Amino acid sequence: MLAALALVVCAAGAAGWGGWQRYEAAHDDAASFAQARDDALAAGEQAVQNMNTLDHKELEQGLDSWEQSTTGDLHRQLVDGRDDFARQIAEAKTVSTAKVLSGAVTELDERAGRAGVMVALRVTVTAPKGEPAVKESRLLGTLTRTSGGWKLSALGQAPVGSTGG
Repeated sequence: MLAALALVVCAAGAAGWGGWQRYEAAHDDAASFAQARDDALAAGEQAVQNMNTLDHKELEQGLDSWEQSTTGDLHRQLVDGRDDFARQIAEAKTVSTAKVLSGAVTELDERAGRAGVMVALRVTVTAPKGEPAVKESRLLGTLTRTSGGWKLSALGQAPVGSTGG
C-alpha cells in the first residue's frame, strides 16, 4: 500500500512538472519570435519570387501579384509604372520565372513591424527567339507588417564582396 501511494505521488509530481514545462514552452518569447521570423521569411521569399516572375501572356495577373506582394513606396512605384511595365513586357514578349534557392531573415523588429531578408534565386528569362537566359542573384528585401501580413516595401541587389586573400 505504501509503495502504491509513493508511486501515485511520483506520477502526480511528474505529470505536474511536465504540464508546467509545456506551459512555459507555449508561452516562451523565443517560440513566438521564431514563429514571427518563419512567417517573415516565408512571406519575403514568396514576394521576391513574385517580383521576379512575369509572363507576357498573363501580364495583368503577374502585375497584380507584384502589387499584392508590396506596400509603401515600392507599391506606389509599381502602381505608377504599371502601364510602362506592361508595355515593355508586351513588346519584348518575355517570360521570366524565378525559383528561390535559399533565404534568411537578416533582421526582425516585431514591435516596429519591420524585417529584412536576403533571398538567393535563380531567374530564367525566355525570349521569343534564342535560348533561355539563366541568372542567379541575391536580393535584399525590407518587409513591413501590414493588416494583410508581411509585404515587401523595398527590394535591391545584395552587394557582392571580394573573396581575395
